[in-house]
Amino acid sequence: MKRTKHTIVLLLIFISFISLLIFTGCEKKIKTPTENEPLKAGFIYIGPVGDYGWSHAHDVGRKYVDKMFPWLNTIYVESVPEGDCLRIIDRLIQEEKCDIVLTTSFGYMDATIDAGQKYPDTLFMHCSGFKQLKNVGTYFIDFYQLYYLNGLMAGALTKTDKIGYVAAFPTPELIRHINGFAIGIKELNPDAKVYVKWIYAWYGPDKAKEAAEALIAEGCDALAFTEDTPSVIEVGQEHTEKGDQIYTFSHYSPMQNYGKDSVVSGQIADWGVMYEKIFNDIYNGKWTNSEMWWLIAEKAAIPGGKLKEPINPAFIDDLKAVSVMSDDGNKQTAYDLIMSRYESMKTTPVRFDPYTGPVYDNQGNLKIPEGTTASKEDLLTMMYYVDNVAGTIPESD
Repeated sequence: MKRTKHTIVLLLIFISFISLLIFTGCEKKIKTPTENEPLKAGFIYIGPVGDYGWSHAHDVGRKYVDKMFPWLNTIYVESVPEGDCLRIIDRLIQEEKCDIVLTTSFGYMDATIDAGQKYPDTLFMHCSGFKQLKNVGTYFIDFYQLYYLNGLMAGALTKTDKIGYVAAFPTPELIRHINGFAIGIKELNPDAKVYVKWIYAWYGPDKAKEAAEALIAEGCDALAFTEDTPSVIEVGQEHTEKGDQIYTFSHYSPMQNYGKDSVVSGQIADWGVMYEKIFNDIYNGKWTNSEMWWLIAEKAAIPGGKLKEPINPAFIDDLKAVSVMSDDGNKQTAYDLIMSRYESMKTTPVRFDPYTGPVYDNQGNLKIPEGTTASKEDLLTMMYYVDNVAGTIPESD
């Protein structure tokens, strides 16, 4: 009996020792970069860097950290189809000798995970995904707060009570943004409806223009969008110059110069501040695969069609002319409400969240009960339209 106990104890010690060795061997050994031996990072973009949308914004962030850190060298590959991602990762690691690869599209997620398993000594950061490994982290700047603020503006300004949205693909991210926009619209204009046209392209200027023209022909006088060019804004500006005021909201990059008489506000992503955090953590040995989810409070999501202008000055007087009720029951201008909401989202934790119940879908189902706020999981899996969005969500391919 004693011999059996002794054997069991030795066996347990041996198992613990082997487990420790395995665990230690699996820990990611992060390279310590220096100016003489810099860290090399490869970025993969879904669109061209000249799209002036998503990929352009990421490339601005890449250039920012490349200039900031003398121990960092960066390269990029643009216009990479989702099905080609793993091949490009292979090239960046095997031929370019990258120490970290950043994949910047949701559709790259599975390829990034496959690469993380294939290359355990390389770090990976995937933008907008939710799958992680010890050497694969995730990061994202989300805009639902900004879309809500834009919705407040659209609801206050529309004259037709018809507001359009040109959308790329039916993913939870886009549904979350469409709904945030619609919630803001409803708060200031319960009679207004949102009409969505799907173009099935992240970079599709011709499709975006066609969809924008169709929405205007159907009576929409305000347009938001998720497509990586200023095409929708250019359509809005053209109509405005002809005397038919169309209000537009830019997307990802400062686009106000493309529609000085049309762009009211928009969403600007500052990927530079997020990339600064990622590479600083690597340099200081603090990198983890923990998800980075940044909003207004982290100064990564910025309102406006132009930097340092949350609202185009051309429309401030129009927003001040609209009277609304404040939270305490007093009258205030739409402009003051918008700026108050914006200030309340700068704090951690936020003092106001657009996804606070009651929120119903457009089939009459209660989705977020009164007095509760949507969880992060709710936001990341959202696949329903709120009650002032017309139509149904098409099935994603």
